[in-house]
Amino acid sequence: MIDVFKKIAFACSLTAFLTACNGESNSEKPQVATNENANVVTGRIPQEVKRLEFPKLKGGNSIVLVHKTNDRYGVNYSTEWDTQLSAQRWSCYQMYDSNSGGHVGRYDTSSGYPNDELLPTDYQLQSDPYYRSGFDHGHICPSADRQYSKEANRQTFFLTNMQPQFKEFNQVDYLWEQMEEQVRSWNTSSFRDTLYVVKGGTIDNGLILQYLTRGTTRIPVPKYFFVAILCKNQAGYKALGFWFEHKKYAKKRNLGDYVKSIDELENLTHIDFFCNLPDNIESHVENLSVDNIKRAWGLR
Repeated sequence: MIDVFKKIAFACSLTAFLTACNGESNSEKPQVATNENANVVTGRIPQEVKRLEFPKLKGGNSIVLVHKTNDRYGVNYSTEWDTQLSAQRWSCYQMYDSNSGGHVGRYDTSSGYPNDELLPTDYQLQSDPYYRSGFDHGHICPSADRQYSKEANRQTFFLTNMQPQFKEFNQVDYLWEQMEEQVRSWNTSSFRDTLYVVKGGTIDNGLILQYLTRGTTRIPVPKYFFVAILCKNQAGYKALGFWFEHKKYAKKRNLGDYVKSIDELENLTHIDFFCNLPDNIESHVENLSVDNIKRAWGLR
């Protein structure tokens, strides 16, 4: 009987030894990338919300509008629209070599800015509250970033892709336009494989300047605007944010003064950016110091 126990003990010891040598202990198993806060496709939420440019959806009164063109490019840009506030929370889109060319020009707005065909009729703006308000139609996904087809450019003029902006914030050489030009300067094959861009304005209580009203239409004017950009290239990923107070500025500001880490931007906006990244990559790119971010993106 003692011999039997000895044989069993030896067999158990040998098994444990071989298991350890084969690297099968829990501590040595390969780590699988996790993502605990990714967008989830349910009900009427489209599959596209799993793309890297998408932030975490707010849900509630919001619906997702995914604009596409009937060509090889597919998704043009996407918007989260708050049906109660009649305002967009953000637009997001990708920039890469094949969707960055073309010179189709700007859509003709002489007959007005179009309502978004994807927005249910009950939620469409019955009149354009920007008209004679003193505020510009501020593009969130810019017309100049969508020059590869007339249809893609037309879609950027939907009222769902607009936010009210002071002309001294929005127009040429002012802060928002400066930022747009800077993003386009990064949109080169030597800098990126793909840029994932999210832009928007603050529309919740305490974060608005006023309301624009025309007829039965009433929309908020954001107090702040934000930008979050993720760059993927051969070296991996990097990200930066911009946070702008919405006011009248002098021309030619230093963009580096408005840089935030993504983590800081999330605290300001209460939006989880780039939530579809694996958690370890998301944590790394979102928590760099502002000095390191500016250095990595060539800002001062």
